[in-house]
Amino acid sequence: MPLPNDHTGTGQPPGRPAPRRIAISALFASLALIFSYIEALIPVAPSIPGIKLGIANLVVILAMYRLDSRYALTINLVRIFLAGFMFSGLYGAIYSLCGCLVSFAVMFLLKKSGRFSVVGVSMAGGAAHNAGQLAAAAFLVSSIEIFYYLPVLILSGTVSGILIGFLGHVLLEHLPQKLFV
Repeated sequence: MPLPNDHTGTGQPPGRPAPRRIAISALFASLALIFSYIEALIPVAPSIPGIKLGIANLVVILAMYRLDSRYALTINLVRIFLAGFMFSGLYGAIYSLCGCLVSFAVMFLLKKSGRFSVVGVSMAGGAAHNAGQLAAAAFLVSSIEIFYYLPVLILSGTVSGILIGFLGHVLLEHLPQKLFV
């Protein structure tokens, strides 16, 4: 029985997450971790460091549009820390965390503006992710000269962001909204 003043119909007190959303978030975090593992196994461009498809970001896009931005950020942070410990080590986790925070801030603001499609939000997020990682690398190696690599990473982030955004758009059209409520 729903609680008084509970307009969501979940029976949960206002401001408290529904157990179903928490379970879906856990599944999404697991799926994002699996995608990170697959990505670690299959290098996209072995001769060009830092270039990845970003398929784990597909899960973040879906969460951002179907759950809530807080859930999407939590899912991404859980994935980054687990993938860092399991696959890429401390520095990989630091780079990913910096990229995640910059990317998420950009995607959140663009989505909130209502002026950008899923593809546009994802594209900007991909480019911002790589810029955030490069900024972390410049800080860690104490050299601004590393930014010569920025055009390559921005281009790869934009292309992968478009691909992930397109896949996200297709999935959002076909996944029923009631699955996430």
